[in-house]
Amino acid sequence: MPNFDIKTIENAKPESAKMLAAAKQNFGFVPNLLGAFAEAPAALEGYITMMGIFSKTSFSETEQQVVLMTSNFENNCSYCMAAHSILAAMGGMPEEVLAALRNNTPMPDKKLSALREFTRSVVTTRGYPTEETTNDFYAAGYSNQQALEVVLGVAVKTLSNYANHLANTPLDEAFSKAKWSK
Repeated sequence: MPNFDIKTIENAKPESAKMLAAAKQNFGFVPNLLGAFAEAPAALEGYITMMGIFSKTSFSETEQQVVLMTSNFENNCSYCMAAHSILAAMGGMPEEVLAALRNNTPMPDKKLSALREFTRSVVTTRGYPTEETTNDFYAAGYSNQQALEVVLGVAVKTLSNYANHLANTPLDEAFSKAKWSK
């Protein structure tokens, strides 16, 4: 297994150090995920940019987190499940929705359930969602635009989930109260 150092502003490559400094200003600390990505400035920039773009989708904040957390769950990313659990709660996600995402239990909301199942199908079938989950997604009121936005969310989480697996990213103290394992 590769041995990754979690970079800091002080020891990162100059291109990465600027992005880590911006993250510290934004979050109050540099998340270890970004410190892991800092080894490759292009990967760090790609992740930050893709997350920024995903935040501009037509999904509500809760719906965005459903897509991201479903991807995290299916990719078994403990780091991202913990981090997004904190972010989702801060963003106002109802506790019962958050619990369902973390515990893989039925969703209390039919529309969010269709979104989760469609996202799960996109992840597990590598982009060939089942006809049933696709039909349910559209029947719940989602559109072709949103189907493509799910693909964007899955792409950004695949990037971070796989990077965390490779780097064995340690969980930040800020996310420790939401520690998770499948």
